[in-house]
Amino acid sequence: MIDQFKRKIEYVRISLTDRCNLRCRYCMPENGVEKLQHKDILTFAEILRIVRAMAALGVRKVRLTGGEPLVRRGIVELVQAIHEVPGIECVVMTTNGVLLSELAEPLIAAGLDGVNISLDTLRPEVFADITRRPVLEKVCDGIRVLQAQGMKDIKFNCVPIQGVNEAEIPALAGLAQDQAVRVRFIELMPIGCAYEVGYRGVAMAAVRHQLEQAYGPLRQVGLPAGVPRGPAVYYRLPGFAGQVGFIDAMEHKFCGSCNRVRLTAEGFLKLCLNAKTGIDLRALLRRGITEENLQLAVRQAIYHKPAEHRFEDKHNEARDARAMYQVGG
Repeated sequence: MIDQFKRKIEYVRISLTDRCNLRCRYCMPENGVEKLQHKDILTFAEILRIVRAMAALGVRKVRLTGGEPLVRRGIVELVQAIHEVPGIECVVMTTNGVLLSELAEPLIAAGLDGVNISLDTLRPEVFADITRRPVLEKVCDGIRVLQAQGMKDIKFNCVPIQGVNEAEIPALAGLAQDQAVRVRFIELMPIGCAYEVGYRGVAMAAVRHQLEQAYGPLRQVGLPAGVPRGPAVYYRLPGFAGQVGFIDAMEHKFCGSCNRVRLTAEGFLKLCLNAKTGIDLRALLRRGITEENLQLAVRQAIYHKPAEHRFEDKHNEARDARAMYQVGG
């Protein structure tokens, strides 16, 4: 699929639930949120209809997100079903890792190709403070199981926050020193509860400076031929088996090469993370839309994908005020 700005859209991020077993301060209030009713979220059959339609239109990669995707019952069966859809070449997941120790083996057997794990600290007390849950060791157990099962594509997502985890930036990057994993530092974005609880992000220039002070010069790593550029730019540090990456959503926009759309848990196809524009696919499915017309609706919606996210524009009337757990992380 090609949008109005000639970008090739071949990647969909699907939120399976708005529920989560953590309460990260920058994402969700301490007492949780009013959860969607079961009838309001897409069934697996509905998700698969949408995936098949999008695959027929050229989507090749599916990422499962949340909330926390592993709290959704039947996740292993869904991964296998998506993996078997003709045209889908890659099925990956973003998770907090809490349930990985139990689910890593069956997920890999079902066809899961890669895992991104949200990990903002290596210190149990800081983890408990950020997430409001003392379960860092359980996450580490899950990572060990994932590696023991032979998962090759493992990424760690870290949001550097002033006065919270910025002193740990070199240690977090060090996860890629002896292992062929990728550690990605993600700029704190003005979404969710982060600013309300007083969090302020660390500039990516400062993150790079810390890493070079600790390990030596960063050397940018090119992408293999034919691999579309994502939001992260990757580097290798001297002596590292893996790589470190930077996602500067505010400092360096990647909108011009954006190749993705998002499907919320309640079935709204979101064209941009920071925009309300899109189409309610759940309503169309439940009104009995045909496969042909479903593809047409998706194609027409994606054509109108916005040019850029406009995070910096405080007067942007098209801005989506919902938190990440509501739109899909």
